[in-house]
Amino acid sequence: MVNKNRFGNIYLVIVFLVLYAPILYLMYYSFNSGGTMHEFEGFTLQYYKEVFADTRLIIIVINTLVIALLSSALATIIGIMGALAIHQMQNRRVKNTLLSLNNVLIVNPDVIIGASFLILFTMVGIKLGFYSVLLSHIAFSVPIAVIMILPRLQEMSLSLVDAARDLGASRMDVLTKVILPFIKPGIYAGFFMALTYSLDDFAVTFFVTGSGYSTLSVEIYSRARQGVSLSINALSTLIFLFTVLLVVGYYFIMRKANRNGKKEPAAEMGVPR
Repeated sequence: MVNKNRFGNIYLVIVFLVLYAPILYLMYYSFNSGGTMHEFEGFTLQYYKEVFADTRLIIIVINTLVIALLSSALATIIGIMGALAIHQMQNRRVKNTLLSLNNVLIVNPDVIIGASFLILFTMVGIKLGFYSVLLSHIAFSVPIAVIMILPRLQEMSLSLVDAARDLGASRMDVLTKVILPFIKPGIYAGFFMALTYSLDDFAVTFFVTGSGYSTLSVEIYSRARQGVSLSINALSTLIFLFTVLLVVGYYFIMRKANRNGKKEPAAEMGVPR
């Protein structure tokens, strides 16, 4: 057992080294005064100053954050309604079909999704830009929100709903005071997952962005094609650190939600035993 645990720990270390070594290499050379990624000549913050001094880049960062926050919020709302509809469906065959269709959208290649949206927007006449990117991000984020919220709904005891109805609660009261508080961890998980996917997405966004609109992923790709610049390293480092902050924030929110979840649900929601 000791040898197996030791082998497993070594394997995990190797996996994490393979995953994080390129990121750490990129971050290390973002402070290189030499201007290349071949030899570290000295420490400098020049490339970070260039990033913050680039007005166009700051506008693109704002565009990316607005798209990510809006699409995640709307996708989570739609995901809540979709998860409730699937959970309450009585026909098992239809329910499994909807779940399968939802999962297909998650594993479907982004290139196919992006090309499909491009064709759709061209046929409908939607101009490529803010709205096309927003609609696309909402569309591929909804299945993620559904898959995160649905398991929490399946864990909920129907006795909570029955107790609330016996006490005279309306459907809206049951939804807002019983169901939504219970599935709150799933809602948080769906929102943060959708936010991460939106911030990281490149393939779909690349297809549906117009000439006057861009996001960070597309901008980094465009700059990288023009040649290696350490400002890209600095920008990528800032994005990585922001993502780490999101993960840490999500961890603490889920930790707090799990602590609250350890309380008896009926007492927490005001439903008498």
